[in-house]
Amino acid sequence: SARPLLEIYSASGLLLASVPSGQLVQLGWTASEDLLCIQEDGTVLIYNLFCEFKRHFSMGNEVLQNHVLEAKVFHTEYGTGVAILTGAHRFSLTTNIDDLKLRRMPEVPGLQKPPSCWAVLSQDRVTIVLLAVGQDLYLLDNTSCSVVTPPGMSPSAGTYLQMAVSFNYRCLALFTDTGYIWMGLATLKEKLCEFNSSVRSPPKQMVWCMRPRSRQRAVVVAWDRQLMVVGNSTDGECRFVLDEDSYLVPELDGVRILSRTSHEFLHEIPEASQEIFKIASMAPGALLLEAQKEYEKESQKADEYLREIKDQKLLPEAVSQCIEAAGYEHEPDTQKSLLRAASFGKCFIDKFPPESFVRMCQDLRVLNAIRDYQIGIPLTFTQYPPWDAVPWAPWQGLVLRRLYPLAIRICEYLRLSEIQGVSRILAHWACYKVQQKDKSDEEVAHAINQKLGDTPGISYSEIAARAYDCGRTELAIKLLEYEPRSGEQVPLLLKMKRSKLALSKAIESGDTDLVNRGTFFMTLQNQPVALSLYRQFCKHQERETLKDLYNQDDNHQELGNFHVHSSYSEKRIEGRVGALQNALDEYYKAKNEFAAKATEDQIKLLRLQRHLQEDFDKPYLDLSLHDTVSNLILDGHHKRAEQLYREFKIPDKRYWWLKISALANRGDWEEMEKFSKSKKSPIGYLPFVEISVKHHNRYEAKKYAPRVTPEQRV
Repeated sequence: SARPLLEIYSASGLLLASVPSGQLVQLGWTASEDLLCIQEDGTVLIYNLFCEFKRHFSMGNEVLQNHVLEAKVFHTEYGTGVAILTGAHRFSLTTNIDDLKLRRMPEVPGLQKPPSCWAVLSQDRVTIVLLAVGQDLYLLDNTSCSVVTPPGMSPSAGTYLQMAVSFNYRCLALFTDTGYIWMGLATLKEKLCEFNSSVRSPPKQMVWCMRPRSRQRAVVVAWDRQLMVVGNSTDGECRFVLDEDSYLVPELDGVRILSRTSHEFLHEIPEASQEIFKIASMAPGALLLEAQKEYEKESQKADEYLREIKDQKLLPEAVSQCIEAAGYEHEPDTQKSLLRAASFGKCFIDKFPPESFVRMCQDLRVLNAIRDYQIGIPLTFTQYPPWDAVPWAPWQGLVLRRLYPLAIRICEYLRLSEIQGVSRILAHWACYKVQQKDKSDEEVAHAINQKLGDTPGISYSEIAARAYDCGRTELAIKLLEYEPRSGEQVPLLLKMKRSKLALSKAIESGDTDLVNRGTFFMTLQNQPVALSLYRQFCKHQERETLKDLYNQDDNHQELGNFHVHSSYSEKRIEGRVGALQNALDEYYKAKNEFAAKATEDQIKLLRLQRHLQEDFDKPYLDLSLHDTVSNLILDGHHKRAEQLYREFKIPDKRYWWLKISALANRGDWEEMEKFSKSKKSPIGYLPFVEISVKHHNRYEAKKYAPRVTPEQRV
């Protein structure tokens, strides 16, 4: 059969690109508009908006062995994350795909089938999983699995079929097989409202629809071609019939409804718009809008409306209402009508500050430009960031779509500084240009230099590094010719193994440090024995130089070892974990799965030891796993010891030896007897006898003697 086709469309339905694809379990978008394709074996493929493959990563060996049953893509303050439910009914997740740290969530006791529904929550900077099995809800955090009960949940509610978490992770909705909908806080500490939908069939989707800072909260439930909106207002429910199968996408301030032929946006009407446009409204903004319309008709009613507003001293409020309402409108004609009304009202106010009006005109002009169907970025005013925002500026979505001229025109219109706007766009364009293989190195280098020239904020070395990463070494060298800073040229040339050129550039610069570095590395590269001896010297005397050597050779294995060694010199736990995380990344690049897994376990152990130290006010940091578990048992914290046994998959025999030794040292013979009866001992019962005798307790030894196998008896 033919392979499935992966197609990417703009929000207005224009086809951007397509590519043949394998079987996928889930699709999702990152915050930077990359497409994540999650496969059954746990491999996550990353494509840009034009279906060009960027990279891939794996969700780990356990997912590979047990396959992916379900997956979800989620967003937190850490970045874009991926959560996986495996065929073994275990959850694994990463909170940031750009800084991959895989977490295996605790096991749900007795779970033999997939949960009926589950969701990812983010609370107090911790990512957790909420899942439903029948009429029970379980919460999985970093260390434990706990049963939770929503407050005010009806005892006859039934089995959970669907759950939804709000865009900001503050609210949770649950749908049961009796048609009952519970809405409350995601902390499960407060119920907001409940509703009986009288529909028992499982919904295809359930999502939240709410505005930031609004008291109105609503949930949209979708069946085949029917939508139901229920909320905490007294209006009950609204039902909509859809013409075709649709898909819901929850956003910051509403829900997008996508079908094969349409794209609609369902949202709460902002208060300013309600005040102006509701029937028979006497709000100041509504009166000012009518006054302006009558003025255009040259009617005396305009004066009557204005006098009514001015008598109540509400003219500034009327102008502000019209400006605010204009921002929430999508139709340019309605926007213009409201802005004309605001401009009309301003004429009758002394010293009205013009900034809000000017800013709204600018913002709407930009929004209307990017909302055009040929561009296809239908941002709402609430989603639109400030034009001088640093993390995400309005032009970035255009750059991702390679609409560089429009992005530059918007920056110039908004009068952004070159470094903040145009320079960054040109740098993006140049990095895209070096990936084009249909033109020669000379043509690409010349075109980039012609366009960029000496634009402030442009780093030719960064563009050259991108060209080198794309396998175009000669192009990278040509681009470095335009880099005015020799300190940026020489390291990249050395990395490209162009030592002679690096030395000549260093000599041209007149910088003695660069010359010495270039000469030295050039000599060493031709002398393997000398290079080996120099590395040995650096290991003891110049650790940072050693790191540079490994970086230059792309020696990820040794870089990983370097970061592990560095972690021991860190005094703060955060610094140590950071160094180990760097080591983990390098081991993954080196494809050393054993070292990566060992490092990952060490990071997990350090974090758990820090929590233990905080909880019990005893030193646990830097103990081995064996000593940590032993100390927990000695201190009587058996549940915590069991948790480590499960988390780190300590072999049964080793754990039983460790536990009975610690219990005997503690003198807790009652707990030891209880432990011996918990299940069949994987080490037999002779060790129980021996340890009891060793501690001079023949009475306890006699308890276990009958259970020793005949061949072990003397």
